[in-house]
Amino acid sequence: MKKTHIVLLILIVAAISVLVSAFGNFSTYETFASASKQAGKKIYVIGYLEKDKEMEYDPKKDPNHFIFYAKDKAGNMNKVIFNGEKPRDIEKSEQIVMMGYEDAGTFHCSRIQMKCPSKYKKDMVVEGKSS
Repeated sequence: MKKTHIVLLILIVAAISVLVSAFGNFSTYETFASASKQAGKKIYVIGYLEKDKEMEYDPKKDPNHFIFYAKDKAGNMNKVIFNGEKPRDIEKSEQIVMMGYEDAGTFHCSRIQMKCPSKYKKDMVVEGKSS
């Protein structure tokens, strides 16, 4: 093999590894049970809003503090604290994808993506405040 071929192969491998590291967010969806085993690590949990449980949101007191209960795909229910304003129409969402971390039995969420029931509505993403 010529030296130019070897250099080209090395450059191609380096370019691919840079692209994968820059754009590759290969995170998986977890459950609340697996989140409790990885306390403090940011993960994604797919769940459903527990509409029978009480939601706490007082925009006059703190507009960036929303507490609710969610049930994951395995059926585990957990208290969720979202550091942002209450997403509009969260009660109508079919599913919610929460990004955050587990701490002492509470899931601290910094981002919520709602899956709306209508095929004509796009997914709505709500960003929370960093704490």
